[in-house]
Amino acid sequence: MKLAKWTVGLMAGMSLLALAAQADAGEVRVTVAEYSAKTGPYFEAVKKEFEAANPGITVKFEVVPWDVLLQKLTTDITAGTNADLSIIGTRWLIDFVQQDVAEALDGYIKPDFKDRFIDTFLSPSIMEGKTYGLPIAASARAMYYNKELFEKAGIANPPATWTELQEDARKIKALGTGTFGFGLQGKEIETDVYYYYAMWSQGTEILNKDGTSGLGTPGALEAAKLYKSMIDEGLTEPGVTSNNREDVQNLFKQGKVGMMITAPFLSNQIKDEAPNLKYGVAAIPAGPTGARGTYGVTDSIIMFKNSKNKDEAWKLLDFLFTTEQRAKFTQGEGFLPVNKEEAKMDYYVNNADLAAFTALLPDARFAPVIPGWEEVAQITSDAMQKIYLGGDPEAGLKEAAAKANAVIKK
Repeated sequence: MKLAKWTVGLMAGMSLLALAAQADAGEVRVTVAEYSAKTGPYFEAVKKEFEAANPGITVKFEVVPWDVLLQKLTTDITAGTNADLSIIGTRWLIDFVQQDVAEALDGYIKPDFKDRFIDTFLSPSIMEGKTYGLPIAASARAMYYNKELFEKAGIANPPATWTELQEDARKIKALGTGTFGFGLQGKEIETDVYYYYAMWSQGTEILNKDGTSGLGTPGALEAAKLYKSMIDEGLTEPGVTSNNREDVQNLFKQGKVGMMITAPFLSNQIKDEAPNLKYGVAAIPAGPTGARGTYGVTDSIIMFKNSKNKDEAWKLLDFLFTTEQRAKFTQGEGFLPVNKEEAKMDYYVNNADLAAFTALLPDARFAPVIPGWEEVAQITSDAMQKIYLGGDPEAGLKEAAAKANAVIKK
């Protein structure tokens, strides 16, 4: 029995060695998150340009949809078949660091390279004084509103508070043209985040000062009641829990939603897919005391500790973070600039939409850097889905807070 187990283990080890041997010494493999239809073509262009400038180094990009990226990385890491580099949600980074699979980059980073970055976006990837990732994508969230629907409903300006938003949503609903006042997502990625906008406006944070979940606070309850009341009153699109971010954005592009909260990349989509849509971008509404908050997001690209081609991988990172390459990627995908020189370009300085997002950065909150954050976020999303479907907000949040605290205490 012991011999059989040893033989199986030896064969498995030989298989992994064979897989590793398949990669050329100068090949850099990169797992890339798919942001849009433009992601693949951008990285194909990078491959051609980089390989032409670096004879002897080949690059292989694998573009993976966001909804399966974390599972793929987990599987690949477990099998020892992960790429040299990968784009990840920065919120996952602490788990990768604790699992000792992410390589610290400080040995490669020179002062002039570090100075390329806007500190706000680089700092989330720095843990215990070490830099484990570089911000490949950055964004915040703001409220988009349909100017044509506003005009028809007699609304002069975007709402400054949630109370005004509800009033405006009622006016849009009263148009009776198959339009909905407020687009609310209730499925998949960032379902929890959509709820945090209302939480933050109540002066409540995701985590309390003692590190426990904020879901059990009075402000969290008021936020849940706000959204549930809007659903019950028919101020949102029907079937909220069946709609993910893309679904709600599509409704907005079709002119069926008066207001929704999302990222800068919707502006690019509107330009390409609905160029005649008249819209504006404004701050997320404030709560009763004037509190408000936007979600600051970075995705990072990391180097794995088991990479056999770290020097080549770093050369690729250095290339990706030149001002020219950052501008191509960021402008194509519709993100905010993380590069100081890029941020000075006319494209950003004279872009009213991006200026609105940039103005919100002082109020930006990032996902908490704690182990198990993805599990906590999923607990929040699940709780909100139940509430949106008619569940009791107080009981639902109490249960969710207990579950979240159990994860946080692990």
